[in-house]
Amino acid sequence: MRISAALLLFCVSAFAAEPDWPAVETHALDLLKRYVQIQSINPPADTRPTAALIKAELEGAGLTPVLYTSGPEGQTNLVVRLKGADSSKKPLLLMNHMDVVPVDRGAWSMDPFGAVIKDGWIWGRGTLDMKSVGIQQLTALILMKRTGTIPPRDIVMLSSADEETNGERGIQWMLKNHLADIDPEYVLDEGGSASRDLYAPGKLVFGISVGEKQMMWLRLRAKGTAGHGSQPIADNANVILLNAIQKALQVPPATKQNPVVEELTKTLSGAVAQNKFINAIRANTISLTTLTAGVGSPVKVNVIPSSAEATLDCRLLPGVNADEFLSDMKARINDPRVTVERVTVPVDAGTSTTDTPLYRTLRAAFLKAHPDALVTPILVPYGTDSVNLRKRGIPAYGFEAMILDAATVATMHSDQERIPVQEFLTGIHIYFDVLRGAY
Repeated sequence: MRISAALLLFCVSAFAAEPDWPAVETHALDLLKRYVQIQSINPPADTRPTAALIKAELEGAGLTPVLYTSGPEGQTNLVVRLKGADSSKKPLLLMNHMDVVPVDRGAWSMDPFGAVIKDGWIWGRGTLDMKSVGIQQLTALILMKRTGTIPPRDIVMLSSADEETNGERGIQWMLKNHLADIDPEYVLDEGGSASRDLYAPGKLVFGISVGEKQMMWLRLRAKGTAGHGSQPIADNANVILLNAIQKALQVPPATKQNPVVEELTKTLSGAVAQNKFINAIRANTISLTTLTAGVGSPVKVNVIPSSAEATLDCRLLPGVNADEFLSDMKARINDPRVTVERVTVPVDAGTSTTDTPLYRTLRAAFLKAHPDALVTPILVPYGTDSVNLRKRGIPAYGFEAMILDAATVATMHSDQERIPVQEFLTGIHIYFDVLRGAY
């Protein structure tokens, strides 16, 4: 009697041993603590110590990770592959990044690299962005190996070096130099989460990120006349710049709602929360991030400078024409003494379709743990490595299987970054269910 490959896969998966969950959770939490304690700050994104930690875990489970040095300052990427039932299919790619942003130690109430656990929370740089998800992915992958669970296709995990500087030594470098080692059918990355207040008040909503806003950074320069501070002049570069910034920030409202946000609104029956996250995914936004002016060091208070600069962080919805957005801003400013320079080139990668077996598996895995939840695609206002895959037409989903309130989501990159320990542990179960699902 012949047994089909699909039936054989079902039999192998169905009778695979169930993990010893208490032991798994204890080890995963300890591993996350050790991971957070490694100061993989970007710059310079020296990820050799973090890669060594992950490599040792994978090798201990019988897997064979490969390290790729992508830069002169220790930038190191790691790739590992778990064979699936049909290796002729392109793999599922699990993406996480090992680098973290810098910290202002004086602003933290505890050691930002102490991985302190207090009152059910683990604190530290990278707990939210995104070492927790990296350990969830790693643990779930190792559980697949140890329980003998065979996925329907290969699973590749990429732990990259420098997502926080646009992936030039991470995902971009890997795609340019080692595409064949990761070339995926689907991608799971950071972005999205579940919350009882972030999307709608009093409703448990799980948002799976299918897209992100375009990032366009601008530098404004104003030229004026230098002079003595005791004698005010109309041609003051600082005043010219402030007037230009005020006009630049007057962003016209979007003429129509983005389709993904429209679906979110429909799922929530119009009862969408009002907060900075929701506001940011409903409109094109501009944030004033730096102001630079003055003469001397330290700056002399009684000198009017001849020039002043500012930077603006513009985030545009998918589908918005960046050239037109910039042209409209210049028209609003309309001052020959002010120049507007594009610092970054925005990428409109569009959004990923939800009509895939993987998206349905993500939805089912989360609903298994939380049957009362609403599941919806969302946009995220910040940037992730997924943009590099989406612009190649590869479906990429931001999947963080933790319930986080809006205040916790807001701690990303802050001096209070933290996550609930129990949500981290529950997320491992959900990730394991995803990896042993149908995709």
